[in-house]
Amino acid sequence: MTMDELLALPATVNVSTASRALGIGHNAGYQLLRNGEFPVRTLKLGSVTRIPTTALWEALGVVPRTT
Repeated sequence: MTMDELLALPATVNVSTASRALGIGHNAGYQLLRNGEFPVRTLKLGSVTRIPTTALWEALGVVPRTT
C-alpha cells in the first residue's frame, strides 16, 4: 500500500485492509485477530471488527500531512 493510499483511508478499516497495510496476508490477519494478537488496536462492533486508521498509522509510523 502506498503512502497516498494509507493517508486516504477512512476513519476505520476492515481487517483485510489493515492486514494489507501491515504487509501481512488476509488469513494471517484473521488468525492474529482470533488469537488476540492483532498488532493494532481493534474495535469490536457487534459481529464486526474494525481497525481505527489512526492506530494503523501510528503502528506504521505514518504522520498525516497537515494542510
